[in-house]
Amino acid sequence: MYGAGGATTSYEEMEHTSLLFLWGANPREAHPIIFHHMLRGIKNGARLVVVDPRFTSTAQFAHIYLRVRVGTDIALANAIGQVILEEGLAHQAFIENATEGLSAYQEKVARYTPEFAEAVTGVPASQIRTVARLYAQAPRAIIAWTLGITEHHNATDTVYALANLANLTGHIGRYGAGLAPLRGQNNVQGGGDMGALPNRLPGGFEVENPEARARFEAAWGVKIPPKVGRHQSLMFDGMEKGEIRVAYVIGENPVMSEANHARVERLFAGLDFLVVQDVFLTETAALADVVLPSALSWVECDGTVTSSERRVQLVRKAVDPPGEARDDIMIIQALARRLGHDWHYTSAEDVWNEVRTLSPLHPGMSYQRLAAAGGLQWPCPDEDHPGTKFLHDRLWKWPVEGKRAPFVPVDWEPPRETPDDDFPFLLTTGRRLEFYNTGTQSRAYHWPRGQMTYVQIHPADAERLGIQDGDLVQVSSRRGSLRAPARLDPTLAPGLLFMAFHHPDLVPTNLLTVDAWDPKSGTAEFKAAAVALKRVAPRGSWTEDMLGKEVSRHGA
Repeated sequence: MYGAGGATTSYEEMEHTSLLFLWGANPREAHPIIFHHMLRGIKNGARLVVVDPRFTSTAQFAHIYLRVRVGTDIALANAIGQVILEEGLAHQAFIENATEGLSAYQEKVARYTPEFAEAVTGVPASQIRTVARLYAQAPRAIIAWTLGITEHHNATDTVYALANLANLTGHIGRYGAGLAPLRGQNNVQGGGDMGALPNRLPGGFEVENPEARARFEAAWGVKIPPKVGRHQSLMFDGMEKGEIRVAYVIGENPVMSEANHARVERLFAGLDFLVVQDVFLTETAALADVVLPSALSWVECDGTVTSSERRVQLVRKAVDPPGEARDDIMIIQALARRLGHDWHYTSAEDVWNEVRTLSPLHPGMSYQRLAAAGGLQWPCPDEDHPGTKFLHDRLWKWPVEGKRAPFVPVDWEPPRETPDDDFPFLLTTGRRLEFYNTGTQSRAYHWPRGQMTYVQIHPADAERLGIQDGDLVQVSSRRGSLRAPARLDPTLAPGLLFMAFHHPDLVPTNLLTVDAWDPKSGTAEFKAAAVALKRVAPRGSWTEDMLGKEVSRHGA
């Protein structure tokens, strides 16, 4: 919609905005450093609105909390847009001068009245109206979101729905106003910026752009395929069909991190050849024909990482990697040489300097400047440029040069799985403060681990099923079953279960999740799976080795 894949704002602006609108995000636990900036903003007078199916530890700080049903965020966002238009709260000058496509959007959201949205989302119509007015009338407002939005089968459409609200109110392209996707882990932003996406070259160039390809072909001396590659979900489909027989996995543990993990494990186990390059011997690496031990990126080698605010930061080597482990760059370069390409990089800085010559986002970011400044935000076009705190100020320079910001009308549709008689609960997943992703780096440091892996259930549901806190329960979906202790949690809505995924060695949560995926982003619908629940053993009668035992599989 705006021509750049990154947050339009900075962390600093979260301290000086008027309204923080967190949508499907729990930064108190999942992004604690960013949350400190948000807390400073609240202390400085910002209002906090939280939209989440759970009353999270972040929601406890909210001025307004909207308990939305899982997977209904588009209906809620469209209803907020409908109120803003109906009550004449839209920023007409910004819309007329900086956007396009309002009429189609207006037609789309007309049926999403607050009353209609209440029936879909569970959020009272009065709250929808209050929040719409608050957002539209705020001098500056930032919408931030994370995996609660993006891990759905219609994730991209949901992001469009949120960006439409920024277009509608002019909360974009100004200090303290914008859109902030909070990346799921460090350097997700940097990976995309460096071209680790099936449709992009380094610097954000579209791979289908012939001028962009020519730029890189001249530098690299090879022809670049002009077509978009496969994202991860399509790769799994290719393995299923026998079209992909070899895989090379770098710094990823998909056997445990991907939805419907039994299927993913089967697909990797069935490959002709699997290479895994990682710091630890993960569950994916255990299936590999060859394991290439790599260095820890944040302590055993030099390089750069890019944060959620587009800030490129320098990482310096502190200790040598152990044994035969090598820097990822050196491993890849050694492979390239054996494949007949004589690369001449002697350091990570050599690679970075090549990036600076090819990417329009990074030319001014020398190692020396990054070290002196503690990081710089892209775009940074030359070495006299201070970096860019916020993006898209061009939209306020009328007449706008280049493309206007388009409205993208989208419709709500329910999750791929909804509760029924056989699977009457909806399971959603997420993170806890103490752990990180599939636990490769963090789970060994906590004991007893069984206390860290549990199913959260509303007390009313527990009472109806005869479940008490600490009982061992069996959770089953259409993909499989597992066992975990129950924890009663009144912050959940009745009918909703919550599980983390940090201890897949004990409780492989992603055995249960749905691998239906967003056709635009390729991300699976981790956040909504229909499940059944029953009590297996009372508290105190079960042991840790009973956790995660697979009772049955119900197909792929």
